[in-house]
Amino acid sequence: MAHTTEWNESLFRTYHRLNKPYSSYPTVEQFQHNISAFERFSALRTSRQAQRALALNVHIPFSANACYYGTEKNIVTKDRSRSTAYLHSLEQEMRLIAKHVNPQQSIEQLHLGGATPTFLNPSELRQLMGYLKDNFNVDSNNFSQYSIDIDPRETDWSTMGVLRDIGFNRVNIEVQGLAPDVQRAINRLQTIEQTQNIVEAARTLQFRTVSINLIYGLPKQTPFSFTQALTEVLALIPDRVVLQGFQHQPQKYRIQQRINAADLPTAEAIAQMLEQAQQLLNAAGYGYIGMGHFALADDDFASAQEDGTLQHGTQGYSTCRNCDTIGFGVSAISQLGNLYYQNTSDLTQYQTALSNQQLAPARGILCNPDDLIRSRVIHDLSCQFSVNFASLERRYGIHFQDYFKALWPQIERMQNDGLLTISQQALTITAQGRLFTLAVCQLFDRYLTQSNLNAPVITQAI
Repeated sequence: MAHTTEWNESLFRTYHRLNKPYSSYPTVEQFQHNISAFERFSALRTSRQAQRALALNVHIPFSANACYYGTEKNIVTKDRSRSTAYLHSLEQEMRLIAKHVNPQQSIEQLHLGGATPTFLNPSELRQLMGYLKDNFNVDSNNFSQYSIDIDPRETDWSTMGVLRDIGFNRVNIEVQGLAPDVQRAINRLQTIEQTQNIVEAARTLQFRTVSINLIYGLPKQTPFSFTQALTEVLALIPDRVVLQGFQHQPQKYRIQQRINAADLPTAEAIAQMLEQAQQLLNAAGYGYIGMGHFALADDDFASAQEDGTLQHGTQGYSTCRNCDTIGFGVSAISQLGNLYYQNTSDLTQYQTALSNQQLAPARGILCNPDDLIRSRVIHDLSCQFSVNFASLERRYGIHFQDYFKALWPQIERMQNDGLLTISQQALTITAQGRLFTLAVCQLFDRYLTQSNLNAPVITQAI
């Protein structure tokens, strides 16, 4: 079963900061180099020769409404016709990539995300799936992981029926917050009834997994309103609940300048939210997977974690082992072996390049041996809350403590704080430390630690 957690106020005060987000290694901030089409095609050739399975990620950048908490460079527009040209570009990109993929490479995972994927109408959704099936080994069976992000304001039973018919079997429902004053502060008005309708549709249409996302730390949010929202969500019995902290970074994301910093909850209020959330989720039977994900015991992620096969990468958690990821669309992220890259976020650049039968500009990083070691450590912490020294040392020919000698004072500090334990065999995060796994992960990120080895590592919880 999935791991349980224990609340620790002292660890929260020491290691929680909402302005220190973290996802996976290496982060997109390190995607600093121009990645040529030749480099991408070469990485695809290596993937093809190794016959690695593929995960496809399609990014739809459009949204009809501006949400003030956003951290993506989404395109807010009421002009639904803009999707026509974008779909044409996606088709061109898929054709260019497919020439370098073996038709026998299985597609084990497909995700449709971005701003609001159902900005596309039902006909366009069918058209998009047609492009994917024309170019890749997409098999719409109930065992593949074909997921889509859902905005309950932009989706109805009819659209859910179309999604199920074309092969999607998992939905991630974006709720974020339910209190009216919180919704007004972030410009996202939606009712619990809208979410309930989508959950009912998903259950009736036999989607395999229903996941619901909530955000803590939003403006006007209180421990009471957050707990009430989580209680209402749990009453719907989703397979997974994902909690993420809001990072207010108006200097980085212009849309967040519309949020009044004075409306943000205090650290004490956030601590209450997380403590109550941990108690509610544990009582409802949700184990902690990691990275803000809680799941019921019979969920795929919980089973994979128990078996030691859970994976984590650029697209989050997955049960797809040894997969390469190909991203399509503006801002889409790909990972082909040791090559990580992200398509340009400029829609004009993206569409112009593809209209000329060329891949869009991309920036990324080619991981070196040190990156691979650190990536594996962070992966194991994210998926199992533990790093087995012998396994890592055999795989990479290193001695763990010697290799990370410079980090050892901070590792021992974390052990003294009760965040983790160190034995001869492994480094293991404690039950009370699991909500702060990201702090341990950041410690092994050389881009974050190389300039300041003696400062305590701090990050957002879960």
